[in-house]
Amino acid sequence: MSLAPDARALFDAPNYVHLTTLRVDGSPRSWVVWAGLEGDRILICTGSATWKARDMARDPRVALSVTDLANPYRMAAIQGRVVEVRDDEDCRYMDPISLKYTSEPFPARGPGRVCFVIEADRGGSRTISFEHRPPS
Repeated sequence: MSLAPDARALFDAPNYVHLTTLRVDGSPRSWVVWAGLEGDRILICTGSATWKARDMARDPRVALSVTDLANPYRMAAIQGRVVEVRDDEDCRYMDPISLKYTSEPFPARGPGRVCFVIEADRGGSRTISFEHRPPS
C-alpha cells in the first residue's frame, strides 16, 4: 500500500511515532520511537535485544500512529507488517533518522543494531478542527 501524502508528510517530519507490537500472548505493547521513510516503507531502528525488536522478530504485525508536533489534532495511523530486518551496526539507517530528530548522528553504534522495514497494509490520516489551547 502506498502511504497517503498527509501520512507520508507526518512520518517524514520529526514527529514522535507510537509503535505497537504484539507480546507472546497476543497482547499489545506500545513504544514511542523515531521513524524514517524509504519510499512507502517505514524504518524503525533499535537494538536487537530490546522488547520491541524481539516482538517484531517473532510476530511481524505492527501498528503505528504519528501526531504532528505543531498540531496535535493532525495524525495518521498505519497497520502493517515487518517485511525485512537489516543489520545496522554502522547506523547506515539510524543516522539519517537521528539527524532528522536531533541534528546529530546516532551515538550508540556497534553489534546488535537492527533496522525493521515496515510496509503498511491499511492506514489513514485525519485532522480535527480543534485549536490546541490548554489552560495556562
